[in-house]
Amino acid sequence: MDFGFAAEDEVFRADVRAWLSDHAESGQDRRSWERVLGKAGWIGLGWPEPGYGNRTGTLTQQVAWAEEYARSSAPPRSGHIGENLLAPTLIAHGTDEQKARFLPAIAAGDELWCQGYSEPGAGSDLAGVRTAAVWDAGDGGYRISGQKIWTSLAHEADWCFVLARTEVGSRRHRGLSFLLVPMDQPGRVEVRPIRQLTGTSEFNEVFFDGARARREHLVGGEGGGWGVAMSLLGFERGVSTLAQQIGFAGELGRVVEAAVASGAVLDPVLRDRLVRQWAELRAMRWNALRTLGRAGDAGAPSVAKLLWGGWHQRLGELAMSVRGAAATVGPADWSPTASYELDLLQHLFLFSRADTIYGGSDQVQRTIIAERVLGLPREPKGVV
Repeated sequence: MDFGFAAEDEVFRADVRAWLSDHAESGQDRRSWERVLGKAGWIGLGWPEPGYGNRTGTLTQQVAWAEEYARSSAPPRSGHIGENLLAPTLIAHGTDEQKARFLPAIAAGDELWCQGYSEPGAGSDLAGVRTAAVWDAGDGGYRISGQKIWTSLAHEADWCFVLARTEVGSRRHRGLSFLLVPMDQPGRVEVRPIRQLTGTSEFNEVFFDGARARREHLVGGEGGGWGVAMSLLGFERGVSTLAQQIGFAGELGRVVEAAVASGAVLDPVLRDRLVRQWAELRAMRWNALRTLGRAGDAGAPSVAKLLWGGWHQRLGELAMSVRGAAATVGPADWSPTASYELDLLQHLFLFSRADTIYGGSDQVQRTIIAERVLGLPREPKGVV
């Protein structure tokens, strides 16, 4: 792909930068901010269909928006799961009624979503899910029972798209269905935050105890969940990878500043590691641009995940190396009545420990490349 920004893209970029400068403030309430974005039409820029209150943009304009957003002081997004995962899936597989019901609410920033895929016994092995959805003829809907884990932003979400087993006795990818489930069901849906090394709780456990999902909120037909789920996973990476790299560049800049401040930059070994991080980040950007907009490349998402996961984890380790012993001391004194505090580089180090696990572990990504790209014998799967 011959990727480049045209003159109209740069005009668009300038408009985006000006709008963000006027409206974005650090510390803003994230849910309110989603509504600000929605009112201006910025949610759904990459959707292939307009008409839901969203603007649409070319691929290069989507990249410009993502890069400028990453450079701005705007709050982290709470609506990206609905915007970038569920919405394209509904556009591809949903009924007209489902699109009319859910897409305008996502575009307006009024409804937030979470993803109910991983389970305690089926993290990287998605086909091993055991959460069951039983048809209740008297109620006219499904009753869902089971547990999901590592569910990002479930504590803020209004809805969850859930992969559940609707065929009794089915195994692996057969008998699965894709259901849209409201989270506000007291006594039937329970969310328990998972405290992380960083002291934050972005991930959650979600327990379904007879939670209700209506028949009209079944996407792709009963038993068609695996195909819908695989389609959704294809939307997880793309333009967002380039925006992510803008954030990575900012973190690398802070590590370099710390190396200069501590004198670690004079160490030739550490200096070599800093240069290597910079060079690898540039290579990742060009790889992302090379594969952007290309369909049918089964290995590209896995290669990208392996590249950035390992790179970011090494950056966290480097951040601690350039700080030396000072890296073990927090910005505030510890007390038994207050949670410990972390500075930006300490947070980077601790959070990046998960980079090679979440979103598909390195082992899973290598298996995908081996089987789907290199054509090696498939790895034996356990029977569920």
